[in-house]
Amino acid sequence: MRPFTRSDRVGGLIKQVLAELLHKHINDPRLAGATITDVEVSRDLRLAKIYFATSGGKDAQKGALDGFARARGFVKRELAQRLALRYMPDLQFYYDESFDYGARIEKLLKAVKEDHADHH
Repeated sequence: MRPFTRSDRVGGLIKQVLAELLHKHINDPRLAGATITDVEVSRDLRLAKIYFATSGGKDAQKGALDGFARARGFVKRELAQRLALRYMPDLQFYYDESFDYGARIEKLLKAVKEDHADHH
């Protein structure tokens, strides 16, 4: 088992603080249903890829991306203040498609199961 690296620990802290910011301090309605699913920080701590999920389809996804883009400065300042890092990573936000993929697989499995039951 590989030990946690510093970038893993920083990513975990960013995820924790960002989730709190979303819940308590960011009032943008486009981000109301957004959930932080993962944070990947580069080994040199220069880049943080933040993955989020939201319900509501493509419109909600686009709205959340716009909301995160607008809140980027505030989020970066708050993270820098709370984490006291020498260098604050650049933040990039991405929609996490794994939930959509999982839902699609589940729907396909259910359809196969129903089709199989109909044939027997």
